[in-house]
Amino acid sequence: MRQRGILLFLAGSAVVMSALAATAFAGGYRLNLTPSEPLGLWRIEELQRPVSVGDLVFLCPPTTAVFEEAQRRGYLRRGLCTGGLAPLIKTVAALPGQYIEISYHVLIDGRLVPASSVWRTDGEGRAINPDPGGVVPPHHLFLHSPFASSYDSRYFGPVPDSGLLGLAWPVLTFDP
Repeated sequence: MRQRGILLFLAGSAVVMSALAATAFAGGYRLNLTPSEPLGLWRIEELQRPVSVGDLVFLCPPTTAVFEEAQRRGYLRRGLCTGGLAPLIKTVAALPGQYIEISYHVLIDGRLVPASSVWRTDGEGRAINPDPGGVVPPHHLFLHSPFASSYDSRYFGPVPDSGLLGLAWPVLTFDP
């Protein structure tokens, strides 16, 4: 009898936790477990205006060979975006028409982007190729994160703005 009670308690707890998780997900809450922004609970807020340089956003990456390779290498987490990836949390660094130069650092329209060192190898010593740069095409965004191990547009280039989910707001976060 006691074993049955324990099983019922565990089953009930699982149902309650699942309901809470589904409600949080529907409300735009997401857990960030990546090193690109502080770890913790974040919220997606609908963008009520055009996206701007400096906006911290959630964006679903496109299904391309570059992102498939990044997932194989472990740069990106699994999630509910098309292609099975989790949304990225990044800062919009450049908009369509802006010129990107990538060498040892990133320059946007001739201005150095702070914390934009470009690495030639990843944390495991594997070669990683930077994007060649150029003009950000229409309906694309160039994304950046100042965190040292971030995988951003320095390596994958501008991404379609069609994947934009909204602004990213930290709710309960911490830096390890």
